[in-house]
Amino acid sequence: MTMPLTIRMHEADNVAIVANDGGLPAGTALPGGPTLAEHVPQAHKVALADIPEGAAVVRYNVPIGYAIRAIPAGSWVHEKLLHMPEARSLEGLPIATVKPPALPPLTGYTFEGYRNADGSVGTRNILAITETVQCVAGVTEFAVQRIKAELLPKYPQVDDVVALAHTYGCGVAIDAPDAVIPIRTLRNISLNPNFGGEVMVVSLGCEKLQPERLLPPGAIPLVDERTLQEAPLDVVCLQDEAHVGFMSMVESVMRQAEKHLERLNRRRRETVPASELVVGVQCGGSDAFSGVTANPAVGFCTDLLVRAGATVMFSEVTEVRDGIDQLTARAATPDVAAAMVREMAWYDAYLSQGRVDRSANTTPGNKKGGLSNIVEKAMGSIVKSGSAPISGVVAPGEKARQKGLLYAATPASDFICGTLQVAAGMNLHVFTTGRGTPYGLAEVPVIKVATRSDLARRWHDLMDVNAGRIADGDATIESLGWEMFHLMLDVASGRKKTWAEHWKLANALVLFNPAPVT
Repeated sequence: MTMPLTIRMHEADNVAIVANDGGLPAGTALPGGPTLAEHVPQAHKVALADIPEGAAVVRYNVPIGYAIRAIPAGSWVHEKLLHMPEARSLEGLPIATVKPPALPPLTGYTFEGYRNADGSVGTRNILAITETVQCVAGVTEFAVQRIKAELLPKYPQVDDVVALAHTYGCGVAIDAPDAVIPIRTLRNISLNPNFGGEVMVVSLGCEKLQPERLLPPGAIPLVDERTLQEAPLDVVCLQDEAHVGFMSMVESVMRQAEKHLERLNRRRRETVPASELVVGVQCGGSDAFSGVTANPAVGFCTDLLVRAGATVMFSEVTEVRDGIDQLTARAATPDVAAAMVREMAWYDAYLSQGRVDRSANTTPGNKKGGLSNIVEKAMGSIVKSGSAPISGVVAPGEKARQKGLLYAATPASDFICGTLQVAAGMNLHVFTTGRGTPYGLAEVPVIKVATRSDLARRWHDLMDVNAGRIADGDATIESLGWEMFHLMLDVASGRKKTWAEHWKLANALVLFNPAPVT
C-alpha cells in the first residue's frame, strides 16, 4: 500500500496538498489526520479539519478563500468550493518594515563571460538582428537561415544568429503616451549583454517606427570612451532603390551581418565575478507544487545570488498583486515601496480598461494542478524572490541599472514577461513549471525547473532540474538551491547547455503594447 504523503505549508493551515503520484483514493487514512472522504488528485488540497460555511481556507498561513458551504475534514478542497477574497487595497500598506539581518557576502564565485564596452557581461556571444517593423520579418528570417547555414560555420566563436522579430512598428498610435513601452522594450532588447554591442537593424523604410527613433543618438554604447565615439547605426532598408528583387535584399542583410560576425568572432570568454549575473526568474504552467518545491528552491538560490552581488529580477504583476503587502514590507526604502505600488496601480487601471479582473490569471491548467485561485497562486509565486530586501523596481521595457533583488513590473504572460526581462538586461533565465511548457528564448539560456518528479520523468529531455526531489524527500530546499546556483555558473560559462538550447526552443518576442491600434 502506498504511504500517503501530504504537505502542509504552515502549522496554522487547515489544508494540505497530496504529494503522491496519481493522488490518493477515498478511504485513505492520513497519518495524524482525517480519512479521505473522496479521491484527491495529486497537488490538490485536502481539508485537515471541518471548515464551516464562510470560514477561511488557509494555506501559507493566508486565507486563500472562504468556504461556500461546509467542508468536512477529509474532503477535496477545490476552486468550486471557495469564494475568492477581495484584492488587497494599495492604501495603508506596510512600508519597508521588514529588516532581515544582513547575510554574509558570498565571495570567490566566478563564471566565464564576455565583457562588453558598456561594462555589462554576456553569457552568450550572439548576433541579433533588430527589426523595426513586422513587415520585414519574412526577409530577415530567410536571411538568418542562410547566415546560419553559410556564414556561421566560418565564425566558431559566435553562438548563434537571431532575428528580433515582433508584431509592432506600424499600424499603431506611435505617439500615444504608452507607446514608449514597446519602443523602449525593443531598444533595450537590442542592447542586451548577450549581443556584444553589435547592433544591426533591418528596416522597411515607410514604417512609423523609424530606425533613428528606435535607436536615437546616444542609445548605442560608446566604442571608445576616450574619444566619445559611438558605434554608427547599421541599417539595411529594404525599400532602398539599390535593392532589385528579393534576393538582393537577402544578400544585403547577409553582407552586413558578416561584418558583425567578424567582430563577434574575435571575442573570448574571461573570468568574471558572479556579481555580473543578471538573472530573471519566472514561472509558467504553475501548479500547487510550485510554491512547495521549485519556487522556494529558486528563492533560496536568489538569496545566494544577491549575497554574491548579482542582480535578480522577479516579475509577473497579477501573480504577486495579492501579496503586495508582503512586497512593500520588504522594500529597502519607502521610495521602492512607492514604485511598486505605482506599477500595481497602473496595471490595475489597465485591466479595468479591458474589463478584466485579477481572477482571469488562473488558467484551467493551474486549476487542474491544484491552484484554486490567484491568491493561492500568488503566495507560491512570491517565494521565488527569496528573503532579501527589494532594492529597486524596473518599469516595463526599462533596463535594470542596479544590483540586488529587483521587481521587474511585467505582465504574467510567459512570453511578454520573458521579453521584458530580456529588455531589462538579463543574461540568464530560470523558469519553473508544474504542468510543463516547452518555453524557451533564443536570446538567453533558459534553465527549466520541474516542480514534480512525474513531470521531470516524462519530460526528461526538457527539464534541467527536478525540484520534485524535495517532495520525494531526496533533496532539501537548501541543497537544491545550491545545486541551481552552481548550475547557473556552469550554464553562464558555456560549460553546460540547457535543454532549451539543445533543442533550440525559441519563442517569439512579444512586446507589451498598451497603446491603441490605428
